[in-house]
Amino acid sequence: MIPMILKNRPMKVAHTPSPSEAAMLDTVGLRESFLLEDLFQPGELTLVYTDLDRAIVGSAVPTGSALKLEAGDELRADYFCERRELGVLNMGEKGTVAVDGTDYELEKCDCLYIGRGSKEISFSSADAGEPAGFYLISYPAHTGHPTTKATPADANRVELGSPEECNERTICQYIHQNGIRSCQLVMGFTEFKPGSIWNTMPAHTHLRRSEVYGYFDVPTGHAVLHMMGEPDETRPLWIHDKQAVLSPAWSIHCGAGTAAYRFCWAMGGENQDFTDMDKVEISELR
Repeated sequence: MIPMILKNRPMKVAHTPSPSEAAMLDTVGLRESFLLEDLFQPGELTLVYTDLDRAIVGSAVPTGSALKLEAGDELRADYFCERRELGVLNMGEKGTVAVDGTDYELEKCDCLYIGRGSKEISFSSADAGEPAGFYLISYPAHTGHPTTKATPADANRVELGSPEECNERTICQYIHQNGIRSCQLVMGFTEFKPGSIWNTMPAHTHLRRSEVYGYFDVPTGHAVLHMMGEPDETRPLWIHDKQAVLSPAWSIHCGAGTAAYRFCWAMGGENQDFTDMDKVEISELR
């Protein structure tokens, strides 16, 4: 990733390798190319511009004055959401997102969709000593939709898996065709029942969309073994709390934790059909 400058805050640009290039990477190269390890930094707003459907992944951890979201030279825009939409999931303590003069208070696991055309966006914590941890996902948008807040009670909840397969989980859909409307962003989070650790198994790919996994609530001393790569050339990444993985359209994305955890999934690309995926049988994985 090449360091760039977003006015007085760092922005990075991530260029993801092709399948053949990824197959030749060692562990260090694989982590540098697909894993975002240092997103959540106290007192900072961090952004990473990727070449996966031009997604921007970021975080805001306000510990003092509010952190303002700006476009920077990379976007060639007057303001961040001039031609973009933004999804926000609070992975920390209570905080506020201000959008064009309106304050939206977000508790942990609350979501805020910010539509194209929103000009002034800033992030603050209710208690600087126990800050909010705003996880940010943005895709280009060609139409505008209203800025909308949702709580876990508002989400479309889908129950999947079984205790026998160690993957009993609840998918909370926030931004999707039958929920908060957007141009192309689809976003929500998954949480596990006690004793369950496997996410997205059987695994799948979806050629029509890229995806980003943001892991959180991974207990101290524990980790998630995230699997990526082509179905017949899978590779492991050990993930810790509040780290994110870039998942190209050609790559599977699944994982198992050493304890229960949550993860935010977000997609953008050709369509918004949550079920549009190319499933891979477990017996076909290599």
